[in-house]
Amino acid sequence: MGRILPSGDILLDRYTMHLSLERGMSANTIEAYREDVRKLLIYCGSEGLTVDRIVLTDLQQFAAACYDLGIAARTLARIISGIKSFFHWLIHEDYIDADPTQLLEGPRVGRKLPEVLSIEEIDDMIDAIDMTKFEGVRNRAIMETLYGCGLRVSELVNLEISRIYAAEQYIIVHGKGDKERLVPMAQTTLDAIKDYLEMRGDVTIKPGEDNILFVSRRGRRLTRMMVYYIVSGLAEAAGVNKEISPHTMRHSFATHLLEGGANLRAIQQMLGHESISTTEVYLHIDRTFLRNEILQHHPRNAR
Repeated sequence: MGRILPSGDILLDRYTMHLSLERGMSANTIEAYREDVRKLLIYCGSEGLTVDRIVLTDLQQFAAACYDLGIAARTLARIISGIKSFFHWLIHEDYIDADPTQLLEGPRVGRKLPEVLSIEEIDDMIDAIDMTKFEGVRNRAIMETLYGCGLRVSELVNLEISRIYAAEQYIIVHGKGDKERLVPMAQTTLDAIKDYLEMRGDVTIKPGEDNILFVSRRGRRLTRMMVYYIVSGLAEAAGVNKEISPHTMRHSFATHLLEGGANLRAIQQMLGHESISTTEVYLHIDRTFLRNEILQHHPRNAR
């Protein structure tokens, strides 16, 4: 006989602790998994179910209910992945004897190619920055760092000054799962950061933020949403008619590297992808690029 099943809140707290201490997930991933399981527990409560009594059909009905609420296929696939992780943990902790998610299938999600900017569009966005203001000098450094280093926005806002090695031209980035990686920096990016740091010296930094690179005029680290508004605002100012976010700069970084001949494994390491399959999405873009190059330049097509 298994362990006595605690209340939903206690169970959720123990599962969250497992994700943090034993699996070493990032705070954002833990919060997403916790929210997915919380959705399931609320559903179970409304149906008069307990976790140890759930069967496959219950989970299928839960997935159908999520779909009916308008949850996108990609999001639903992530929710199901989180629920599977939860039930695997329940078995490991001896709360249940059988895994009801074993035959649970998620929706088919097509691989969506990420939006990518051209080099000219990125240049236009940077040229649209007002360099006479503190925010402008900072925003140029942000753009150069996002595009020059391929950082996630969460990595950018938490980037530490002490992790910048200008002489060696690289930074150490604190990425997903508390894992660190070394990313090379171009001189253009270093110059932009140097110009920004000179103006940052005039800002009164809030306690605890002294080592954070990118701050507001009030001395606080930027939020991810603030960086989103910076990037999307520059796209609008430059007349770039695409759905732009900070992640677009990361996609553009990877795609331009691949088009320039960089090794896929090297790109994987710079992006901080654990699996090469995550990076391979860029191969689809590269194939399109190569096809266009062949059609444009091959002598058989030039007649």
